[in-house]
Amino acid sequence: MKLLKKATLAIVFAFIYAFSFQCVAQEGKFRPVFEEQLPFKVKPAAFQEWYAGIKVGGTGINIFIPITDLDENIEIDRVYFRNLTSELRKKDDKYFAVLENKSRNYTFKKPEADKDYPFKLKDNECVVSYIENDTTKYLKIGTVNEFAGVYYENGHPSIYTNESATAIATVDDDDE
Repeated sequence: MKLLKKATLAIVFAFIYAFSFQCVAQEGKFRPVFEEQLPFKVKPAAFQEWYAGIKVGGTGINIFIPITDLDENIEIDRVYFRNLTSELRKKDDKYFAVLENKSRNYTFKKPEADKDYPFKLKDNECVVSYIENDTTKYLKIGTVNEFAGVYYENGHPSIYTNESATAIATVDDDDE
């Protein structure tokens, strides 16, 4: 009888022990839910790799995401693409970001994901985060089109401030 009691207690403690570690493991993981119904329209996204002609210039990606019919209670936040992330900025009706690679190589090489990078994406997928009514939501774009890369002889210009930059590809909206 004592042996049965000890075995039962051992089994109960084993279940409690296993269950508590399972809860802790799930607590630390970020599991985003991608929105199916969007409160805005997204036209085809595009990206362009860039290379700086000087060693300190580095490499990176310009990404363009045309978003229309955006409500006032929605703020477009960040883009996640090829293990890089950056804040999205608006110019006209397009959102764009410059994703700078930490590597100082002369050619673009996809960086390894940081430990805290929240997504596992294919090379042609990106995620856009947006805030709706104080809640962060995520949109996964399954296909991002690639434009030919661009070479900047004197380093990458800032597309945030240079209004006359002509070397950057754009995504023109087709009138529907």
